[in-house]
Amino acid sequence: MKLKKAVIAVCALMGTVAVHAAEPIKIGVVTPLSGTYAPIGQQVRWGLDLAVKEINAAGGVMGRQIELLYEDEEANPAVATQKAEKLFQVSKVDFLTGTVNSGSTLAVGQLAERNNRLIATTVSFADSITGDKCSPNVFRVNARAGMQSAALAEWLAKEKPKANVFFIGPDYEMGRSTVAAFKKAAEAKGAKTVGEVFAPLDNKDYSPFFGQIRAAKPNVIYTSVAGNDTVRLFTQMSEYGVNRNVTIVGASGTVTSQNLSAIGKAAEGFVTGVGYSPKLDTPENKKFVAAFQAAYKALPDLYGADSYGVLYFYKAAAEKAGSVDTDKVRGAMRDLEWSTPQGRKKMRAGDHQAMQEMYAVTVRNGQFDIIGKVSAEAAVGPDACTRF
Repeated sequence: MKLKKAVIAVCALMGTVAVHAAEPIKIGVVTPLSGTYAPIGQQVRWGLDLAVKEINAAGGVMGRQIELLYEDEEANPAVATQKAEKLFQVSKVDFLTGTVNSGSTLAVGQLAERNNRLIATTVSFADSITGDKCSPNVFRVNARAGMQSAALAEWLAKEKPKANVFFIGPDYEMGRSTVAAFKKAAEAKGAKTVGEVFAPLDNKDYSPFFGQIRAAKPNVIYTSVAGNDTVRLFTQMSEYGVNRNVTIVGASGTVTSQNLSAIGKAAEGFVTGVGYSPKLDTPENKKFVAAFQAAYKALPDLYGADSYGVLYFYKAAAEKAGSVDTDKVRGAMRDLEWSTPQGRKKMRAGDHQAMQEMYAVTVRNGQFDIIGKVSAEAAVGPDACTRF
C-alpha cells in the first residue's frame, strides 16, 4: 500500500512538473497602437507576431510556447509605465518589449529594475538609453541615434562637403538626442549648423518655422520627426517650397515603408542612416521579407525587422541560460551573438547596445536604395555606460 501511494505521489509530482514546463513564456508588449506613432507600433506588432509564429511552430523556447500580451502605450511615458506595471504585476510577464517613445523606454526601464524583469527596445533611438541613463535591466537590439548618424554623416561629407545644415526635431528625448547626435557627427566632418527648431509631438502646422529656415539658407535640412508628423512636415515643406534646392536627410524612423506612400513625391531624394533595408541582398533577409509580405501584404521596415529579431535574441539568451530567470537571462544576453534579417548582431556587454553594420539609404522612385555602408565597429562608438 505504501509503495502504491509513493508511486501515485511521484506520478502526481511528475504531472505537475510537466504542466508547469508546458506553461507559455509570457512576453509583454507595450507599444503605440493608436496616435501619431501607431504606424510604428503596427510594424512592431507584425515583426513580433511573425517571429512568435515561427518560433512556436519550431517547438518554442526550451519546449515552451511564447505568448504575447499587447498594451497600447500611446507613445506616452506615463501611459507606458501604467501598462508595463500591469504586465509585470498582474500578467506576470517574463520579459517586455515594444516601447517606441524614448521617454517610455527610460521610464519602463526603471520599472523593470524595481520588478526584477528585463526589457528590450527595438525602436527607441535616444543615445542616453544605453549611455548616461543606461540600466542593467534594459537592452537595445536596434541602432541608436549615434550609429545612424555615423552612416549618414559619412555620406554627407562625400556628397555635400561643408554643408550648411538646419535641424528640425520633435521636442522630447528622442528628438533632441537624434539632433545632437547627427550635429556632432556632421560637424566633425566639416558641416556647419545654421539653425535648429523643436516642434511638439503630433504637431499639425510646421509653417511658422519656415521663415526661420529660409533666413538660415541651408542646403541640407535634417529632421527626426516620425510617424504621421513626417507626412505633415514633408507635405507642408513641399507646398511652401521649403525643400526646393535643398537636400532633406534625417533619422532612420523619419521616412519608412509605413508612411512613404502618404508622403508621396515629397519623400523623393530623402537620405538616412539605417540598420536595415528590405533590399539587403542576403538569403536570411530575402526569406524574412518574403514571409513578412506573405503575412501582411507589406514590406518590413527597420521596426518590423528589429522587432522580429528581438524574439530570436530572447530565445537564444534563454536557451543559453537554460532558464527564463531574470538574472540568468541577463548574464546570457551580454556579449551574445545571434542571427537577424540584418545579419549577425552582437549585444555589447558594457552598455547593452547591439552592434551591427549601418547603411546610408535614399528614396528613389518610392523605394529605399542602399548608397553607403559603415562597419559595426566604426558605427557603434564608445561605451558611455557607467552604471554597471
